[in-house]
Amino acid sequence: MTPPVSAAVFVSGSGTNLQALLDHETTDGPYRIVAVISDREGAGALARAEAAGRAAYVIEMRGRPLEDVAIELLALLNRLDVSAIFLAGYLRLVPPPVVSAYRRRILNVHPALLPEFGGNGMYGERVHEAVIASGVEVSGATVHYVDEEYDTGTIVGQWRVPVLPDDDGPTLAARVLSVEHRLYPAVAAHVCQAFREGRVPGPFTLAPEGLGA
Repeated sequence: MTPPVSAAVFVSGSGTNLQALLDHETTDGPYRIVAVISDREGAGALARAEAAGRAAYVIEMRGRPLEDVAIELLALLNRLDVSAIFLAGYLRLVPPPVVSAYRRRILNVHPALLPEFGGNGMYGERVHEAVIASGVEVSGATVHYVDEEYDTGTIVGQWRVPVLPDDDGPTLAARVLSVEHRLYPAVAAHVCQAFREGRVPGPFTLAPEGLGA
């Protein structure tokens, strides 16, 4: 059997989407997380990685030239033989040389229906507050390929959720996050299975009834 795709997860925060990816990983599944890489010491996701027995690394970006960060990242990814990257709450722009080396092999999950409510600075509570302020009745989660800009890469899959009349930022965030935790592993598996089979991944289509927990 073709081995699973070796993946690295880039993180900045507590790592709930990392945990979802780990929880949905199976022995004969299409991906295997071999490393977790954070841009900051003390990120909660690093503790999750260590608890799961995965290698955890910190590569600081603050105050460093992107070229230097790219060299360090690529050296580590090459050493670990990483074939795919999943961003899970990673708040930094991936250096262009890394994007180029992993073109259409880097996924990100965003807590809104792109192309709306994305871009530099649109993360976490800011996204949900902007959604509510806009008056739209539907939000959701998007998984997309990463390119050289924030949230502009090709969309792979989305899951829509209602914005309720009495929603505030935290209630909408909780509803969207529960969807992210199911959508992201499913799309990651969908894309990596295509890699295993030597084909180009197509869009991920969500069944009408959604996905099981």
